[in-house]
Amino acid sequence: MYNQEFMLKATSEANNNLQTNEGGPFGAVVVKDDKIVGKGHNRVLINHDPTCHAEIEAIRDACKKLNTHDLTDCTLYTSCYPCPMCLSAIIWANIKKVYYGNTAKDAADIGFRDDFIYNFIEGKCSDASVLDLVPQDRDMTIKTFEAFAQKQDKTIY
Repeated sequence: MYNQEFMLKATSEANNNLQTNEGGPFGAVVVKDDKIVGKGHNRVLINHDPTCHAEIEAIRDACKKLNTHDLTDCTLYTSCYPCPMCLSAIIWANIKKVYYGNTAKDAADIGFRDDFIYNFIEGKCSDASVLDLVPQDRDMTIKTFEAFAQKQDKTIY
């Protein structure tokens, strides 16, 4: 069930970057059993890491605190609709509910554009200037996958 206090905390995380300039104006919190278990804000600039988005930082924080890679039964509150990378991380973390404030259009209006990534994923953009994906040496790399498939002690996540 939605709780505005959690969105206020996500917004507070985003607001911090207005003073620190660690990254863009994005914040997020992960909630489990009505308690914040992870929080984060965009830290792309301070960490020189394009993956340090608010949602990723909040997921990392929650996983560390809960000592798990599986955030089933958690909810994410974020100040903005998640980008494609963050959406993927949310799904990989098994978070099933996300509440967001600003829209992707709102983010685009202040200079953060994700549309070219969505177009690439949807196959609407094959421009190599976005990404040139080249299959290579599968005969070499498949051997590791085959060995993993045979392992008795593997963990699928």
